[in-house]
Amino acid sequence: MNSQELLDLYAAGDRNFRDTDLFRAELSNANLSGANLFRANLFRANLLGVSLFNANLIGANLYCANLSGADLSGANLTRADLTGADLSGADLSGADLSGAILTHANLSYADLSRANLMRAELVDTALSHAKFQGANLKEANLTGALLQNVKFKQVIGLNAARIQELKEQGAIFEEVPSLTLNSKVTS
Repeated sequence: MNSQELLDLYAAGDRNFRDTDLFRAELSNANLSGANLFRANLFRANLLGVSLFNANLIGANLYCANLSGADLSGANLTRADLTGADLSGADLSGADLSGAILTHANLSYADLSRANLMRAELVDTALSHAKFQGANLKEANLTGALLQNVKFKQVIGLNAARIQELKEQGAIFEEVPSLTLNSKVTS
């Protein structure tokens, strides 16, 4: 299937593009919100600024895809291959990236707030200025990741030793202010 055929089918109301081969597809700035791209091949696709809000991309091949500035909020990218993908400035808030391969990907300035990165591979990934507020990083592999000015706040799954190690690599852990309860004593 070529890019235009996919866009025409989407415009006609079709959302199921399971196992579709979109090798080197040109889908810049397309709105594919809610599309089912389960195991789709988007190898080296140009998805610059695309909207894939709540899309199903389980097991999708997004190797070296350009997803810069894309809206992937709420998308299911479980076990997706994003090796070498450009996700700079992408909105991945609330996305499920559990088991995803993000090795050598660019996630600079990406919003990963509330994202599930459990068991994700982030080896040698560029993460500078990314936001991880409320993200689940349990068993995520951050070996060699570039963490300059990465903001972690209320993250899940990191122990004290791992937090210290990430701080030494340039990560910023924002503390949550503790609430002080004023209790009035009555006699």
